[in-house]
Amino acid sequence: MRVSTLFNRVLSLEGTQVVSVDVSGPEIVAVVRAQARLHRCPCGWATTARYDVSQRRWRHLDAAGKVVWLQAEIARIDCHACERVRTEDVPWARPAARCSRDFEDHLVWLAQRMDKTSIATLMRCAWRTVDNAVKRVVAEHLNTTDADCGGSDRLEGLVRIGVDEISYKRGHKYLTVVADHDTGRVVWVGEGRSNTVFEEFFTALGSERCAKITAISMDMSPTYRGVARAQLPNAQICFDPFHVIKYANEALDSVFAQIREGLYDRTQMIDGRASRLDWRRARFVLRRGAETLTGEHREILDRLREEDLTLARAWELKEGLRELYKNIKAPHIRSFLLTWCHEALKSKIPAFVAVAKRVRNHLDGIANAVALGLSNSRLEGLNSKIRVIQRRGYGHRYPDTLIAMIHLCLGGITRKLPHER
Repeated sequence: MRVSTLFNRVLSLEGTQVVSVDVSGPEIVAVVRAQARLHRCPCGWATTARYDVSQRRWRHLDAAGKVVWLQAEIARIDCHACERVRTEDVPWARPAARCSRDFEDHLVWLAQRMDKTSIATLMRCAWRTVDNAVKRVVAEHLNTTDADCGGSDRLEGLVRIGVDEISYKRGHKYLTVVADHDTGRVVWVGEGRSNTVFEEFFTALGSERCAKITAISMDMSPTYRGVARAQLPNAQICFDPFHVIKYANEALDSVFAQIREGLYDRTQMIDGRASRLDWRRARFVLRRGAETLTGEHREILDRLREEDLTLARAWELKEGLRELYKNIKAPHIRSFLLTWCHEALKSKIPAFVAVAKRVRNHLDGIANAVALGLSNSRLEGLNSKIRVIQRRGYGHRYPDTLIAMIHLCLGGITRKLPHER
């Protein structure tokens, strides 16, 4: 069997023919050519004419412990569609790449699971080669509707979405992340945290697809709220339950801190008041939900009622707000919230008065979240995975590198290894 015939079968490059192979040196060089007679521009336009020809090499997967290079003559063509001279597209590599498709797909598969430095060492290439491969594959995914590239148009079919921000660098450097609640995938990432950045997402989405979105979840920050109301005419804005309960817990902590100044520092039992150890236990009890309290915990709560009614009242208000997300049905949500706000205002506890005013100002968004059962937990989970991506890469200096990794790992991109095809 001829060596070229053997490598034709071993490499299995679609639309490509191996002309000759040089195995005499430390590297294997396979001279290849495209089987098609037409020269095709990356935009899709094709012609038989060519502007000029040069020779180029592409890195391929190693064979028999040796580095493999694909070598071919590549033409430049005067593309009438692009109205400029461009390098022709070849079947074994992506446009502007110096590595074969199989090699880049292998790098990308590893990049979803490893740090780039380890990949570069394993594959005997430069770190930047891995980085560029990731960016090319992600760009191909973002601009295609081919199901083999990870899905059909990531912005198509969106009904329920969520938006959140995540810091990626010191100095208040943020990314805006938009995810699909139904698929759990990240569909868009923008650099920054502002109304302008969020508007870029809706520009990419288009007015027709904006009209199909029925719900959007977010925290209670005003950063994205105004843009969402202006761009999503048919969507219900849902405020994340976690942040609502967080405000109540912070209010309870502030009440506890005020009581602590007068009672917590006492090291011994004085006049029947609680000791230092008792107040440490009390702090733990106050932060727990009522459904998880034991008999001992309830005894501590009873002592709190005897020593300070304000603290006991604050705990009851916190638990009352938690009840909203456990047992209250859709028809009674608004009336329950208004009743809770009235009770919080009547308590005259400054911290809970502030919470009541905030809840009243965001009443519709909170009620929508309860009625639809929608929260930003999906986004919080994705943020945790983004942190893992950052730690695995020992940080990312530039946002475009991190954005590409987010799309690669969390955007539904799937790449098969060459032997799995």
